[in-house]
Amino acid sequence: MSLSVDVKKRLGAFTLDVSFEVERADETLALLGPSGCGKSMTLKCIAGIVCPDEGRIVLNDRVLFDSEKRVNLRPQERRVGYLFQNYALFPNMTVEQNIAAGVLGVDKAERARRVAEQVEAFRIGGLEKKRPAQLSGGQQQRVALARIMASRPELLLLDEPFSALDGFLRWQLELELTDTLRQFPGGSVYVSHNRDEVYRMCDTVCVVSQGRSEEKLSVPELFETPSTLAAALISGCKNVSAAEPAGAGALRCADWGVELRTSLPVPAGCDHAGIRAHYFEVEAAGGSAAGAQGENRIPCTVERVIDNTFSTIVMLGTPGGGQIRYECDKGKWASLGDPSRVALRIAPEFVMPLVGGADGRP
Repeated sequence: MSLSVDVKKRLGAFTLDVSFEVERADETLALLGPSGCGKSMTLKCIAGIVCPDEGRIVLNDRVLFDSEKRVNLRPQERRVGYLFQNYALFPNMTVEQNIAAGVLGVDKAERARRVAEQVEAFRIGGLEKKRPAQLSGGQQQRVALARIMASRPELLLLDEPFSALDGFLRWQLELELTDTLRQFPGGSVYVSHNRDEVYRMCDTVCVVSQGRSEEKLSVPELFETPSTLAAALISGCKNVSAAEPAGAGALRCADWGVELRTSLPVPAGCDHAGIRAHYFEVEAAGGSAAGAQGENRIPCTVERVIDNTFSTIVMLGTPGGGQIRYECDKGKWASLGDPSRVALRIAPEFVMPLVGGADGRP
């Protein structure tokens, strides 16, 4: 299975410019970014709901769209299954009618066979005569997936399928959808702004920021070594500072007023540094713990202590006038005795050199 997307679409002042590939049959690629960045628009271009202004989309060597050759297959010709945010079930149809609506170009007997097959596969037996309003959120999602699978798609597109669900139901459906994706013989593109979902469900990720896609990464790469400001922020990095290279393996961090060493490669154009909130070592000012001595030491004033559900969040003032967020186990902070000043240390492997530019924030 292979999908290649390279398209542009202009909508007033907004321009979508995305390029990525899904290279394996078992690959789930996430498009990760904040609301309004162009993720859903990208899916609609792949599905044929929206026509790009230029570019090319190829699925399994079939050209779905090519602006130069004037190829633009209709949605029903693309063999792409699209799971919408609200599932898009027909309200006046029964469950079995909704599933059958996804089966085109076959005779009545084959259509009935596929409906029965998907009813069994998604465990919705007994619901065939019910309408969407009579179903729970989980049942609606199963029906929507059954309709997609009955059409024999080569690719699945999933547009924030849990965005309208509460926590417990969301978790249950995530487990079920993960199983569905693992069993699906084709690839998948999963749109989300939730980094935790992406971490648990996806194999690769392409960050989309202000309409532009970044380089595809493995999910571990995104969370361990992001190279751009947008990727660091969307993956949960809470601490960023304007920075510039200061010799080999060092960054001068203006917002924090310190120079930090990094063991990660410093890319050309590096203009920010990032540190995740839970990677610091800390001691009360004046202490003698070896972990807070030596390189990459940041003296800080305690500005605010926030009691979070399962942790303590501490907002710290730095010599450069900026803030650092530190997050730790409640017992660890309590052991410091509620200090007014602390010293932080960060290991060089956790100092992330980032390329941001003027529009680097998502």
